[in-house]
Amino acid sequence: MLRATADRLAPLILPRNLWVVTNVDQAAAVARELRGVRASHILAEPVGRNTAAAIGLAAMHLAREHGDALMAVLPSDSYVANAPLYRKLVRAAVELARTPGNLVVLGIPPTRPETGFGYIERRAAAARPLGIPAYAVRRFTEKPPLATARKYVESGGKYLWNAGMFFWRASTFLENLARFLPATHEGLCEIAKTFGTPRYSSTLKRIYARLSNISIDYAVMEPATRAAGSSNVFVIPARIGWSDIGSWAAVYEFLAAKPAANVSAGPAFTLDAHGNYFWVPKKFVAAIGVKNLVVVETDDAMLICSQERSQDVGKIVKWLDDQKRRALL
Repeated sequence: MLRATADRLAPLILPRNLWVVTNVDQAAAVARELRGVRASHILAEPVGRNTAAAIGLAAMHLAREHGDALMAVLPSDSYVANAPLYRKLVRAAVELARTPGNLVVLGIPPTRPETGFGYIERRAAAARPLGIPAYAVRRFTEKPPLATARKYVESGGKYLWNAGMFFWRASTFLENLARFLPATHEGLCEIAKTFGTPRYSSTLKRIYARLSNISIDYAVMEPATRAAGSSNVFVIPARIGWSDIGSWAAVYEFLAAKPAANVSAGPAFTLDAHGNYFWVPKKFVAAIGVKNLVVVETDDAMLICSQERSQDVGKIVKWLDDQKRRALL
């Protein structure tokens, strides 16, 4: 998926202009997978501090090397079915982000009431970069409860999924980081003083662990829409066949040949059953009268849940960790 992300951008962004933020354990693997990316452009976090710090570190490096660069922040875990439309929307987002102060995000029209994603509430159309409609953002809402997510999906396009695809100038982002997360900005400034010196690695390791462990959505995007007089946060709807393959419901949606089809990793027979996903590769599955289930079997455990609750797998993981059942993690 990392290579696919880079390949999708190839007509727009040359490899020499790609930067990757990863962790120290994966930096060598990233270099092997993206051979056209400069080694100095692979930024390895000594410890994970979520997306606000990661994007801030990249913005500091970009500002040093390119001045007030235009940034496209794109997660590497995205599947995109319609790459040509995706590139068209990226061009439009970059064009809108050229204006200093503008914060731009691509929003995905929701296909289900997903509780593991953030949502973007849009206002009226406010701009048309390269002829593409962009809407002012009213607010960001992170991971709502199921009942709220259902209302969002039924809103008729008023709410969009936040896929974490952002566009802005480096100065715009850093100014907002300084405004809303000043301690992290100050720490990154201290790190930036050592860029290109032998002290960089030790300074990064010493200071980075003290930065706030918070996402860009909570740290910058949400407060930016709440700020008095704010009118510079925009969303461009992106119906591009996007998925982060981040839950069993997303896996089902990716693999299902048609709506309500049953998907099975092994032989199966279904009777009056639809919309189910079965990962039981070593056994024959017979399903009768069930719908929208996820069943996943491994050698030592079995998961059974509704597709609507598939994001709650994380709660099981937390419970197992609390119970010190680490053999099941």
